Amino acid sequence: MLKKFITLLLFIQLMAGILPAIQAQCSICAKTAAQMGEKPAKALNGAIVYLMATPFAIAGVVGFRWWKSRKD
Repeated sequence: MLKKFITLLLFIQLMAGILPAIQAQCSICAKTAAQMGEKPAKALNGAIVYLMATPFAIAGVVGFRWWKSRKD
């Protein structure tokens, strides 16, 4: 089962690298980013995606460890 989990995780990371830039901005952030220029807007978008992904990664690790301990 761990192999399936790792395979799924690698697949998700591969798709995230292949897909075009994720637009993770709300309307207010998009308006602010448009006024800043292209390079700062990309940095803002990257920061938003990073801040969004971190809690999901933590929840995934905690959920996986909980699932693994309940399985045994």
